[in-house]
Amino acid sequence: MAEQDLAISYARQSQLTQQSGIQQLVLAHQSELAEVANVPCFFWGSLTDPLLTSKCLLTLSKVVRSSFGPVPPSLRDPIVSAGTNQIRFEGFSSCNGVYARLDLLEDAIDGEFIASGTTNVDFNEPMLNALNAVKKTEKMVLGVGSQEVAISTDKAKVIEKKVTLPPRWIKGLTSVQLYLAGMEVQFELNKIQLIQLFQGIPKGNAKGEFYLTKRANRFIFSPIGTGDAVRIGGIQRLRLLEGLLTYADKLIVYQEKGAESAAFVADFGKMRLTLALSPDSYRGFSGEGNVLENMIKAVPDEWIHAVNGLLKSNELFDPTMLSIEHDVDFDTMDTLSASLSSIGLLGYDLHSHQHYYRRLPFKMERILALNPRLKNAKKLVATAGVQFIKNTAAYIEARVEGSGVQHTVIIQGDKQQCTCNWFTNHQGKRGLCKHILAVKMVNG
Repeated sequence: MAEQDLAISYARQSQLTQQSGIQQLVLAHQSELAEVANVPCFFWGSLTDPLLTSKCLLTLSKVVRSSFGPVPPSLRDPIVSAGTNQIRFEGFSSCNGVYARLDLLEDAIDGEFIASGTTNVDFNEPMLNALNAVKKTEKMVLGVGSQEVAISTDKAKVIEKKVTLPPRWIKGLTSVQLYLAGMEVQFELNKIQLIQLFQGIPKGNAKGEFYLTKRANRFIFSPIGTGDAVRIGGIQRLRLLEGLLTYADKLIVYQEKGAESAAFVADFGKMRLTLALSPDSYRGFSGEGNVLENMIKAVPDEWIHAVNGLLKSNELFDPTMLSIEHDVDFDTMDTLSASLSSIGLLGYDLHSHQHYYRRLPFKMERILALNPRLKNAKKLVATAGVQFIKNTAAYIEARVEGSGVQHTVIIQGDKQQCTCNWFTNHQGKRGLCKHILAVKMVNG
């Protein structure tokens, strides 16, 4: 069965209008979850730097309207998490190879958090055009939702805009934090170094991979990698940050331990914008490979509901403190943390090196249905499709049913392999095959 796009309908459009000399940016929102969709307003207050906020939102809009792979570009509305004195905007490029998040910190906003939650928001062309005209001296109010009471009847329902979110877009949100959590700081650039570096981005659609490296006190892009260099596939994707270079205090560069994915955090003091790049333009963050292994151990629904009732959006997730405060053993908390991250209930903040709570505005059944390999692995377990030849702490060998053939799975320490085509083609770079997953499930 083919995965279906998610259709979202907004009852109104986001607007930037002027009232009594003050700009009012009111973002229309919608969620697949009724308890979120029925909240009229999450935040209402002033922006302390309207110009910089506008520039960052326009950069986010460039990301969600771009595509660097075979998927044609189209406008994909971002999601917003409001709560714990900050607002986070998140979105993906249409190809899912670029992830962007804007964090409006406590000093960037001055207002009231009426409710806590994560929701989709409407990013339409008239609103974006108005943002582009914001001047430094203007005052601006931000509303995530409207303070006005909107009344609709069965006879007069107004649907201003419909958008669709493809499964790969939602998959990206469930997996990108797993990439970010594996990243470490490599470089920190000041404003001058940052501007000099971006002047060195190759013109046009540069082919191949480049490496960010430091020579003396200057950072450069080179086609040749050195020991401490950061690999960047699809270097032209960095141009998405060009409109922010003169505003950033510094740029912090992170790289995943596998030296493939990288992230660039533009720090403005009162807000931060993170741009994460997949290994290459033709590869997105939407593959569920990194997610699957964390979902092998089933987590009871009541655990998820308990966490949802305990934490607010954007609240830092401290598993050690939660274990101590609620008398949960550390191994159980590790399993819970991995599962929550895998289904998108946790995001990851590179600045604090911690997860934060973020309930995606999609039904849980939809998220779980995005992982066909996990579904097929569970089927193999249910039909006794796994037979162990040897099973010790150091070495596991098993025969697993395939399509008209039996596959051999070997797990030895951190190394695992299978004779199926998926493993042969990807060598573990896109997650575990269903056969290895099934063996791990049975083995507990």
